[in-house]
Amino acid sequence: MNALDVASIEQATLAAVAPETADEREGWLLPVDYGTISRARSAVPLQHTHAAPDVLGRIEAYYAARGLPAVFRLATDACFDGLRHELRQRGYRADQPTWVQLGTVARMRKVSWQVPAEVHDAPDAAWTALFLGEGFDPVDGACRVRSLSRAQGSVYASVREGGQVLAGGVAAFGHGWVSVHGMRTTAGHRGRGLAGRVLAGLADAALARGMARVFLQVEAGNTAAQALYRRAGFEAAWSYVYWRRA
Repeated sequence: MNALDVASIEQATLAAVAPETADEREGWLLPVDYGTISRARSAVPLQHTHAAPDVLGRIEAYYAARGLPAVFRLATDACFDGLRHELRQRGYRADQPTWVQLGTVARMRKVSWQVPAEVHDAPDAAWTALFLGEGFDPVDGACRVRSLSRAQGSVYASVREGGQVLAGGVAAFGHGWVSVHGMRTTAGHRGRGLAGRVLAGLADAALARGMARVFLQVEAGNTAAQALYRRAGFEAAWSYVYWRRA
């Protein structure tokens, strides 16, 4: 990954999850959000290069002034060894390992030959209900709906039967990328290829906009999602973890 791609992916990520406010200081993005989405409330460097550990204290002060604990989202690259050492000294621990994966819109479209999901410019009540339904944390789901709905220019995909949304997802467009977020399938309907139809619908929306590059983020422990994304042509670019105080 070149430096411009890393920065544009981080900027596109933040635009898609739409924190309440955000700032950029000393080469870091500093989003502020009082919900549950870790990406919307964790400091992340715009480049995978060495950073002086003394920046951590200033970032902690930034979040403390806004009534939030500092959370750091750091790639596992060796360039951040110094920051990781200092974070451990300050009582932080790493959790939630996650992969950033890249692909092409054209390849993602080929993941399903079933009827693609329908795509709308705004979420409706049925799409929202997917995030609040059985099998999902309703508090987290409500936070995600708010953040994903705040994003400018995103599209919202859904597979529906009898007026109920069985599977859904979001695509955001910005900084030269399509980014995929909020992939959900109801527990009783998994294994039917619905998530592939969501990706196909989002790919159609991206192709209509002339977009070619796509990325997403998936937790390391989510093997089912990773298998789907491999079939859609995604490959790992880097991994990261969140650093939080116990």
